[in-house]
Amino acid sequence: MKVILHIGAHRCATRSFQNYMTRKSETLSQYGIAFMGPERTRKGLLHGVQPGAISVTGRNPVERARGRISLQLAGLHNAGTAAVVISDAAMLQPLEQCFALGALYPGAGERLSRLDHAFSGVVTDVMLNIRSPESFWASAMAVRLEQSLRLPNARTLSRIAEATRSWRDVIQDIYCAMPGARIRVFAHEVFAAQPEAQLSAVTGVDCPRVRGSFRLNASLRLPGLRAELPKRITNLLPEGEGRWMPFSEAEAARLRESYYDDMMWLVGGADGLAELAEDPNKSDTTTNTPAPDQIAQEDLTRGRLHDPDTGRLAGTG
Repeated sequence: MKVILHIGAHRCATRSFQNYMTRKSETLSQYGIAFMGPERTRKGLLHGVQPGAISVTGRNPVERARGRISLQLAGLHNAGTAAVVISDAAMLQPLEQCFALGALYPGAGERLSRLDHAFSGVVTDVMLNIRSPESFWASAMAVRLEQSLRLPNARTLSRIAEATRSWRDVIQDIYCAMPGARIRVFAHEVFAAQPEAQLSAVTGVDCPRVRGSFRLNASLRLPGLRAELPKRITNLLPEGEGRWMPFSEAEAARLRESYYDDMMWLVGGADGLAELAEDPNKSDTTTNTPAPDQIAQEDLTRGRLHDPDTGRLAGTG
C-alpha cells in the first residue's frame, strides 16, 4: 500500500486538492484510494507527533501516536486499499511560524523527521506544491491582513525578500527527513487547477476530473480587500484591480529570481532528490515543463481561471 503525504505548501491550492479528494472519495475508493484530510490529522491522528505539552499520565505521546497511525494504516491495508493520501499543509509547518521567522518553512526538516518516525518509515511518497515566492508571500499576507488588520512593515518585507532560503532548501530538508520517500514537486502555476493530474501522477491511476467552478480559501484581490477592510487600512493600499503586491519591484524581482533558480535546478533533475511533475496537457514531453525564463509574470502572480470547456477547478491563491 502506498502511503502518500500531501504536505502543501500553503497558498498553493491545497484546499482545492483536499476538496477534490473529498468530493470524489466514493469514486476514488473504487480504485483503492483512501483519503485523510485536516479533519483527521488535526483531530487525533497526529496528536503527539510534534512537541507540545508534557503528558501528565506519564505515557509517551510519540509512541502512542505511532501505535495509533499503525493501526489506521493496517486497517486500510486489510481492507484492500492500494494508496492512502494524507493531506495537511500544517504537517510541513504552520504558516504563522514562517511569518515569525521570515523564511520558507525553516522547521520543515525537524517536523517531517518526526512524522517519518511516527509513520515508522512507511511513507512511500511526498507531494509538495510550490509557488513563486513573491506571489506565495503576497497571497499569505493578504489572508493575514484580513484576519489581523495589520499591514506588514518595510522591515518584515525586506527580511523576507533578502532571505536566502528557497524551495530548494525545503526540498533538501524533506529528502533528509524522509530518505525512503519519493518526492514529487508540483508547480502551482501549472497544477493549481488540476488536482486530478496531481493525484494521477502520484498514484498511477487515471483519476476522474472534477466538474464545476469554485475557488477555495482564495486571497482577496485589491477590490475585495478595499470592500472588506476598514478605511484606515484601505487608504494605504495601492490602486488597481489585481493582486495586492506588498513588495517593492526590486524585492519582488529578487524573490522571483530565486524561483527561477529553483525551477532550473528541478528541471535539471534536482540532484536526484526530487522529481518535478510535468504538465499532462502538453503533448511534447521534451518541453513539458517550461523553463523559468519562459514563465510569464502573469502566470507567476495569478491563478488560472476556470475553463468552462474542461470543467477544471479555478486557480486558488
